[in-house]
Formats: sequence, structure tokens, C-alpha cells
Amino acid sequence: MDLDLRKLRYFVAVAEHRHFGRAAQALFIAQPVLSRQIRAFEQELGCPLFTRTTRSVELTAAGQQLYEEAAGIGTVVDGALRRVHEAGRGGERLVVAFSAGLPVSDAIRAFTARRPDVEIDVFPLPWAERDAPLRDGRAHVGHLRRPFDDSGLHTVPVGHDTKVACLPASHPLAGRGTVTTADLDGEPVLDVRARRKVSLEEKFELIASGQGIAHVPVSVAASYSRPDLVFLPVTDAPPVETCLAAPETGLTTSVREFLEIATATLRRPVRPRAYG
Repeated sequence: MDLDLRKLRYFVAVAEHRHFGRAAQALFIAQPVLSRQIRAFEQELGCPLFTRTTRSVELTAAGQQLYEEAAGIGTVVDGALRRVHEAGRGGERLVVAFSAGLPVSDAIRAFTARRPDVEIDVFPLPWAERDAPLRDGRAHVGHLRRPFDDSGLHTVPVGHDTKVACLPASHPLAGRGTVTTADLDGEPVLDVRARRKVSLEEKFELIASGQGIAHVPVSVAASYSRPDLVFLPVTDAPPVETCLAAPETGLTTSVREFLEIATATLRRPVRPRAYG
């Protein structure tokens, strides 16, 4: 069957609002029209997506699965349309993603000096996302730190980052100069993957309010000094490899040139910044 993207958008609205009336208002359509479209969508799929009562609208197991898939589908479609529009405008555009604390400005300057004809955009990677934007078309190349899923990606190691423990300033260990992994045994570690939409700022706010601790790259700690948090070196924590990465199927001439220039630029020694 062909997937009707309009009906998928209607489905997502109902799934998010858990109410046909509010979803219809958000979509600027009449509620009976929305109800008919959702029923038609369920018939096309061959399974119910919602359990409806007079008081509530809840997702079925199939509906929950479709809702989880829908975000990825929408992102892929948006990326494809973006690339089509770019091709229609002419010229070339390169989107460079980067993890928090891993700057790409020096690499972009060096690349632009050689290829001023290529338009450059940057994409700061959400804290809970690593390789996904390279796979769904939001970015062409990225500066990432491991671990991430590198299947289907061309990766180039460019350096290492170390981890520090991020604790609330009121924590009993906050006065220590350093800690070991054994010191942190039993401490509740904030799980950002369970909180899919948590930003780095939200993560630090949760830590400061006593919701848990986190292991944070020192490059991130250097950029987020605040009085209610402390960052302590973990003396026995292994270094984390940093990489350039791009989809193996998307290694255009421009991406290859960027990887070459960025590798040479990012492998240069950088003076470490202080953190506190």
C-alpha cells in the first residue's frame, strides 16, 4: 500500500493531543473530517490505531508503534524535499553537524577558503541524538564523539575527549578535587535516552536540582560553568574517541574535501580550556 502522508500527519496530531477536537483545531480542519480521515487510515492499514471512549482517546499497540515510526518518516521526507529544493535552486550546500563541545568553525573556515562556492550550514546535535541526523538527511557530515552506531558510516578518528563527573554543588563529593569510578558507584546516573527530548541545558538543570549525576565530556564542561554544578575529573575514566563521520552512500566530492580539510584541521593540538 502507499502511505498517505497527509493522513499520517492527521494521525500524529490526534496521537499528540489525545483528543479529536483539539487535534482538529491544531490542523485547522473540521472534527468530522478528521475523524473520517483517521477511520480511512485505519482501514487502509488494516488495524485500529486508537481506542476511543466518550472520555479519552488512547493509542493501541499498533498506534504506538506507528507514532514512534512517524517522527523518522517525517524527518526523512523533510530531508528529501529539502534536497530537491536545493537542487532546484542550483548551487551546493553542505550541512555540518557537531556534538556539544566539539567545534567545527576552524574546519569550516579552512574548507570555505578552498570551496567558496559551497554554502555551509551547521547543525548542533541534540544531546540525545548522535548519528541519526547523518542517516535521515539532516546533515551531510558530523563531528561526533563515541559511542555511536557507525554502521553504514565512513568515520575518521580526529582526537580524544575525556569525561568528568557532573554533580550538584550540594553533593557530598563536590568538595573533592578528583573522583574515581568506584567513588561514583551507586550514584543515580541521569538517563537522557529515557528522556528523549532533554536538551543539554535541561540535563544540567536536572542535575543541579538533585535528580542524578552525569558523566560529561570535558569539552562540554568547559562551556557550561555554573555555580550550582561541579565538574570533577574521573581519574580512571578512559578517553573517548572523537570522529568525523559521513554516510558511506553520501561521499560526494564536497563531503570528501571537507573530511580531508577537517581531519587536518581538527587533529592539530588545541590548548585545553579551564573548567570549574
